[in-house]
Amino acid sequence: MIQAGDTAFVLISAALVLLMTPGLALFYGGMVRGKNALGTIMQSFILISLVSLEWVYLGYSMSFGPDLGGVIGSLAWSGLADVGAAPNPDYAPTIPHLVFMIYQCMFAVITPALITGAFAERMRFGPFLIFSLLWVVVVYNPVCHWVWGAGGWLKEMGVADFAGGLVVHLTSGAAALASVWVIGPRKDFGQVNVFPHSLPLTLLGTGLLWFGWFGFNAGSALAADGVAATAFVSTHLGGMAGMAMWTAVEWYHRGKPTTLGAASGAVAGLATVTPAAGFVAPNAAVLIGLLAGGLCYLGVMFKSRLGFDDSLDVVGIHGLGGLIGTLCVGIFATKAVNPAGVDGLLAGNPGQLGIQAFGCLVVLGYSLVASTLLLKLVKTLAGLRLAPDHETMGLDVSQHSEAAYSE
Repeated sequence: MIQAGDTAFVLISAALVLLMTPGLALFYGGMVRGKNALGTIMQSFILISLVSLEWVYLGYSMSFGPDLGGVIGSLAWSGLADVGAAPNPDYAPTIPHLVFMIYQCMFAVITPALITGAFAERMRFGPFLIFSLLWVVVVYNPVCHWVWGAGGWLKEMGVADFAGGLVVHLTSGAAALASVWVIGPRKDFGQVNVFPHSLPLTLLGTGLLWFGWFGFNAGSALAADGVAATAFVSTHLGGMAGMAMWTAVEWYHRGKPTTLGAASGAVAGLATVTPAAGFVAPNAAVLIGLLAGGLCYLGVMFKSRLGFDDSLDVVGIHGLGGLIGTLCVGIFATKAVNPAGVDGLLAGNPGQLGIQAFGCLVVLGYSLVASTLLLKLVKTLAGLRLAPDHETMGLDVSQHSEAAYSE
């Protein structure tokens, strides 16, 4: 039976999740050089259109449609056939099916946008669109069905992901790693110091992401209830703890704390607490955020030692954060917080940690291999990199014939 309060709550949450993609655009856009600001922002912004269109005609049915062997949804709901005002009891019995669909659409939109930070400043716009469309079809939709779809095989074996540690952060983090390998570094990587052109823009984006994340995590309860309240509180606590720990570690390691570090720590904490938000108590959320701030900082430092040009630290923040957070479900989750969830190691169920680790291995391996193959396919058919002179010129002028700032 449809509940007006639940429906209003999830609709508002969907709007908050949509806001995260423009927020991400500003977060990334401020971290690149001025000549690439608009091009970087456009890569996130255009996906609102591209992925929403794919979601209506293909993605939603593949992700949540009638199950085919636990692997994928059928195309029975393509074009939103049979997706209307009545609720779907398999997913959300108190809200219209259309509301659940549009809420999940916003998750599909932001996930490939996260990948763009890895290859910032060097990918052509046309091939980017082709890769992004192929990626949501080949990677996002199947993994979404495995983990969240009715009958999905990882879901059936007990893998728990409250709001996207596997489906969103680990898939995009693995794809980011693949893009770093296949596309290669920026042509001046390691030769010149590259500084963010507008940290205030990045901090504005961080604030919008944090604000939207309440819809991302609390909204995943799909009802205005106690689980939503738990997820809301856990989200904030994870973000603030991640910011505090990253700032402290950076201050100790580098001698001074930075605003970029504070923003990175907040996003790391928010990403890491995401899979656990509706399954853990507040103190566990704080601990998860602290782990995120410290370990993701170390991950970013390790990337630098390897010489990988993950331009905006997607692998170290989203990939590693999604992995850590998903494993933390297997440690800290308790049915005392969410009776419909799982018990983890500290609640007397050590086997859940193994199940979570298996889910991580499957999703990481699949996304890494599939993303690599898709990138190589697009590279062969259309090319991926900007021409050297266009890379010097910047994305804004070379790809869009405009500039973020007048001379």
